[in-house]
Amino acid sequence: MRGYLVALQQRIVSALEAIESAAGGDVAFVTDPWTKPAGEALQGEGITRILEGGAVFERAGCGFSHVRGARLPPSATEHRPQLAGAPFEAMGLSLVFHPRNPFVPTVHMNVRMISAGHPGEEPTRWYGGGMDLTPVYGFAEDAVHFHTVCRNALQPYGDDKYPRFKAWCDRYFFLKHRQEARGIGGIFFDDFAELGEVGDRAMVESVADAFLPAYLPIVARRQHLPWGERETEFQRYRRGRYVEFNLVWDRGTHFGLQSGGRTESILLSMPPMAAWRYQYQSQPGSPEAALAESFLAPRDWI
Repeated sequence: MRGYLVALQQRIVSALEAIESAAGGDVAFVTDPWTKPAGEALQGEGITRILEGGAVFERAGCGFSHVRGARLPPSATEHRPQLAGAPFEAMGLSLVFHPRNPFVPTVHMNVRMISAGHPGEEPTRWYGGGMDLTPVYGFAEDAVHFHTVCRNALQPYGDDKYPRFKAWCDRYFFLKHRQEARGIGGIFFDDFAELGEVGDRAMVESVADAFLPAYLPIVARRQHLPWGERETEFQRYRRGRYVEFNLVWDRGTHFGLQSGGRTESILLSMPPMAAWRYQYQSQPGSPEAALAESFLAPRDWI
């Protein structure tokens, strides 16, 4: 699993560097290996890969981590209370890409494995992950494409998986304090251990392998659309919502911080620039209003 995730990280980073190079950008990903040494609450290592100030991506972070801890944090035992306080091992790859052009959507993908068990007991292993799309200006074509690739990645593992994980994604990436979806969703699953060890891992890898085919065609369609200050201001306002979700509701962020993880790597999902406006209302009939009217309400895209 570790070898697969490290290779996947390199595959994704190489794809983005090719996009940057084709767009005339000369900014490459920085590679930042790190360790949490023995004696700390959390031990292990990881590789953070991050690009900032690119021609296409204003900020793109892709982080691998493999950690061990003495006590499973509360954010990971919501559905497994019998494992509260148990030693654990966790491994995963997480990415968030914030494009420069407001017409290119922000994207998130994560796959992870956790193994935990009290001393003398057989460890319990489960998986989680998924991907979701967060447009500033919505295009139905992009939403249909993204969801179709997600569905196809899950199809070999049962007809129930895409409808279940799509609905789960809609519920999860929801700002309860705003009563508003973060974006147009995708798929999300957690605490998954239904197909046996081989089947579980195969499904997770199928989802991860689908990320580039789901996202890169959308980037290609939108990265050259012209934009101005109006679109940039709305992009920063919508990024503020992204920050709110990640800090207030995201279980992955909570898990990392509660377990003593590496803060810089945990918060690589934050956008470089975001804004908040008091009681902002989009002008009726505007492209900005169309986001809430046509895209943020959960719907079946395929």
